[in-house]
Amino acid sequence: MHVAANIVVGFVALIHIYILVLEMLLWEKPAGLKAFGLSKEFAAQTRVLAANQGLYNGFLAAGLIWGLLSARVDVQMFFLVCVLVAGVYGALTANVKILWIQGMPALVGLVLAGLA
Repeated sequence: MHVAANIVVGFVALIHIYILVLEMLLWEKPAGLKAFGLSKEFAAQTRVLAANQGLYNGFLAAGLIWGLLSARVDVQMFFLVCVLVAGVYGALTANVKILWIQGMPALVGLVLAGLA
């Protein structure tokens, strides 16, 4: 179970690195526009806000990677809870798709880490 938990935690970290790249580097590019369903005008107006969000996603990824490298399940679980809360909040305030993309993998990771 420990290996499965680590795989899922690593997957969640990779998701957040990808989100960081989309929000910080690709927000106004075709990939960012498509991923978030944005117009060029809206993306231009919100690029600084998106970069800030991307930075926070990077912190989540860093915390998960720290938990993996240190083999500290408590650290992994803390950051997985943070991701789950962000996923629920995003689903309630922005788009329910966020719950499935961020929240569910974090929940699976929490269950597996708790069983490990």
